[in-house]
Amino acid sequence: MDWQQTYAALWRPKSSRLKSVSALDPIRFDDLIGIERQKAAFIENTERFLHEHPSNNVLLWGARGTGKSSLIKAALNAYAPLGLRVVEIDRDDLDDLIEIADLLREEPYRFIVFCDDLSFEQGERGYKGLKRILEGSIEMPPSNMRIYATSNRRHLISEYHADNIGTRVGDNGEIHYGDSVEEKIALSDRFGLWLSFYNGDQAEYLRLVDHYFKGYDGDIDELHRAALRFAQSRASKSARTAKQFYNSGYM
Repeated sequence: MDWQQTYAALWRPKSSRLKSVSALDPIRFDDLIGIERQKAAFIENTERFLHEHPSNNVLLWGARGTGKSSLIKAALNAYAPLGLRVVEIDRDDLDDLIEIADLLREEPYRFIVFCDDLSFEQGERGYKGLKRILEGSIEMPPSNMRIYATSNRRHLISEYHADNIGTRVGDNGEIHYGDSVEEKIALSDRFGLWLSFYNGDQAEYLRLVDHYFKGYDGDIDELHRAALRFAQSRASKSARTAKQFYNSGYM
């Protein structure tokens, strides 16, 4: 892989190789509205990583369509000239993280390994590969690589009522979790930075619509009514819905 010319790549497990990405989403940080707190923490951590300062693996969790994966795309557009590169891996291929780490360890670039929609159901074992690379192996993870993952839930492995069997409260009020719960919490805990995302209210949604329709010279009230009807049809007032309304061709 010629990383000087390639800014992003996809892991192809059947051939055990990286495939370069030529068409990148042009989204920028300024396009992401309503997540200023999350964006600031994300940028700070990523810039620390780029400058070889202590930094964390990142878990972006919360409601769908709120800009979690868009932050990673925007980071690539902002920091590729500074040596940032992104490798995307599917959740089902996380056992290959060790091989990917071997490929990237000696490269003179800084890599975000990105896994979108990360979660595991009871009985799935793919998370074992993720645990190994997140400080769980005798070999240190590469200093030039961080894991950035998005998920709809904070605890990445499904939790069930039965998991709480064995959990007890000590005399001093301290909670002692059972083995099953400990394993589930341990995976999320390996991400040093958690960023939570929530759907905004109607005012926030309309602010996003106004951002996409910047320079619109029609009836703003009618535009907002149409945007709200669109959101009602999707049962969502997220940033993704605002962009989809813009893409629908309303004029």
